[in-house]
Amino acid sequence: MVAMSEALIYARITLLQAWLRMLLFSSVWPPTWCAEYKGPPETVKPLRVTVSSKDMSLAGWMSYSLYFGGQRHIISMKSKNFLESRQLPVFTYNDQGVLFEDRPFVQNDCYYLGFVDGDLESMAALTTCFGGFQGILQINDTAYEIKPKSPSSTFEHLLYKIDSEKTQLRPMRCGLTDEEIAGQVRLQENGKSTRMQSIYGSWWSHGLYIKLALVIDHEQYLYRKRNTSLVIRDVLSIMQGINLFLLSVDINVVLLGLTIWTNGNPIPVQDIYALLPAFCTWKGTNLNSQIPYDIAHLFVNYTFSNYFGIAYVGTVCNKTFGCGIDSIAEDDFLTIGHIVAHEIGHNLGMSHDGILCTCGEESCLMSATMDSSQKLSNCSYEVLWAHMIKKSCIHREPRPSDIFQLKVCGNGIVEEGEQCDCGSSEDCKRNRCCMPSCTLRSKAKCDTGLCCNRKCQIQPSGTLCRARENECDLPEWCNGTSHECPEDLFVQDGTSCPGDGYCYEKRCNSHNGHCQRVFGQLAMKASDSCYKELNTRGDRFGNCGFIDNEYVRCEISDILCGRIQCDKVGTLPILQNHYTIHWTHFNSVSCWSTDYHLGMKIADLGDIKDGTNCGPQHVCIARKCVNKPSWVSDCTPETCNMKGVCNNKQHCHCDVGWSPPNCQETGTGGSIDSGSPGNEVYEDEGVSKKDAPEKPNVIIWLLPIICVAVVLSVLFCLSGATKKSREAAASQPAGERVKPPYEGAEPSYETVKPPDEWANP
Repeated sequence: MVAMSEALIYARITLLQAWLRMLLFSSVWPPTWCAEYKGPPETVKPLRVTVSSKDMSLAGWMSYSLYFGGQRHIISMKSKNFLESRQLPVFTYNDQGVLFEDRPFVQNDCYYLGFVDGDLESMAALTTCFGGFQGILQINDTAYEIKPKSPSSTFEHLLYKIDSEKTQLRPMRCGLTDEEIAGQVRLQENGKSTRMQSIYGSWWSHGLYIKLALVIDHEQYLYRKRNTSLVIRDVLSIMQGINLFLLSVDINVVLLGLTIWTNGNPIPVQDIYALLPAFCTWKGTNLNSQIPYDIAHLFVNYTFSNYFGIAYVGTVCNKTFGCGIDSIAEDDFLTIGHIVAHEIGHNLGMSHDGILCTCGEESCLMSATMDSSQKLSNCSYEVLWAHMIKKSCIHREPRPSDIFQLKVCGNGIVEEGEQCDCGSSEDCKRNRCCMPSCTLRSKAKCDTGLCCNRKCQIQPSGTLCRARENECDLPEWCNGTSHECPEDLFVQDGTSCPGDGYCYEKRCNSHNGHCQRVFGQLAMKASDSCYKELNTRGDRFGNCGFIDNEYVRCEISDILCGRIQCDKVGTLPILQNHYTIHWTHFNSVSCWSTDYHLGMKIADLGDIKDGTNCGPQHVCIARKCVNKPSWVSDCTPETCNMKGVCNNKQHCHCDVGWSPPNCQETGTGGSIDSGSPGNEVYEDEGVSKKDAPEKPNVIIWLLPIICVAVVLSVLFCLSGATKKSREAAASQPAGERVKPPYEGAEPSYETVKPPDEWANP
């Protein structure tokens, strides 16, 4: 299963932690310490091979074969993306202090994590961003560094065996003291505390997303010779390191935007304790309007004595105090990745590890001092589970729409004062409606929208702009004055729909329909005994939701509102990662369903949807079976004269032939919200027939003349054919007859066997 394969990856990641001090991209960043190699490198040629597992291939995995050490190794890996958009928002300042935004193209699909087939403790962390493979392999407790051989015309690479025992780092510690942490957050310890337990060692959270905004200080900009591209390259390498440290618990750190202090530092950076509150104040004034983030960190090219960073504790999702400071005076991105991961841990609420904290090694990621271990301790897991699991902002996967932009012509978004915005100059060359100045071209009436046609004209009133999706949806039509389609409307909640269901939030919800969506068209609702047996358990296989991170048992009256239970399942569906199908059989009854547990980022396929019928005049709402009359509305079928339905705005949507608002007079249908269908539209002209110029109806006057001419022509042809037939018959010998072309020909039939005969020839 794909889910099992990915779970194995996360387990293997923790086994790589001892090797993460080694340089991943030696050609990208010259380290302040050097990885020692054991002997000369081997020359290898990575060869692409077919992925052995169909599930892995579907999930985006790919495999390469490498021959070294006297044997062949198969490396399977998958892309790890930590950017939301290929066009990363980068903010800089000119010498006058004016803020500029650029969106350079950034390759976001060239970082990979994987493993070596046949070795349960193997790990691969590679990149192809800079040509060829660069990165680290761990096989049989031995670490290797791989990088392209230059020059090479045959895709040759050099593979070095690393001597990790000679790696040395200078001692550093976090700027937060235990007293300061205690002052920011006090973890309540009681009899149920899990700090003494080690059960979190194999625990795996599901999909936490931290949206990160980064600020680079002026010294780092100068260090990279005022080259913004080099700064971006450094940041991407650091992001790879951050995600390596946090991936074992499926914490995904996504970079939403980058600000570079190109015109000097606006605040002093020499005192780490004064810098943290000053940066938080600065970001509140300057950064909040640029990038929507969960936390913001400042990278400073400065050594704060022996302190590597500082951050406020438990402040993720807090726009005021969700910030941290990270020293990037070290010139190794893995070291910096460790620093940032540690400080992000503080933002997530984690304290420094105490005497009762363990991760299976001498120290863990949240140790106050930096060392060679990056595993999270049981104490860190406790905080992550007990507190951060409730932070809503880190459960939502970032979307491109999350990235705010400066209001400027050319960013592709129509903003205040603009008629249109076609984007870059190249994009504008291909746009027939909008000019680079963000104004419409001559004679153009619109540029975008479902009611704007290809000739840059607004569609006539009554043109369908959004079709009906299902029995609980409603169509919309253009109004003739706006380029936008009306709001997407749907049938009022509580309206009956096929399958003994009710419309709710644009869906027709029923147990049978739910089973068919998950298990195929032959599936159907299982016996009520399945619902009673499973949904009263209060576990991930059957429940009525969550309260305080615990499953809730269904009351007998609510069993049909818990988790879906199905029967007549012929074939198992292919589902996405992390979905699990389970089958329960008792008393000759079969129950099929899917499970779900708290922390998963994907939609729950198995929860009974609101609006599902759970009895006569009863529906499910929030996992409770309630009386259907709880839907109170001023709009009813009687309001619509029984010739329409009510929409979600409690207005009538009339059937074709009746006119809104109350469907009492004849018309074309529709509603006051979604518009009404109009007359037929001339597609080429873009105008309706009623607006088309009237033409003399010449055809009507010519029709009698045309009919007479056709009749005379037919009679003339028949007369000539009859005469020729008589002449041919007179010249033919007696007893012979001319056969028509089809006469005497044997018809050809192909016997088709019924299905039973196919099976039994």
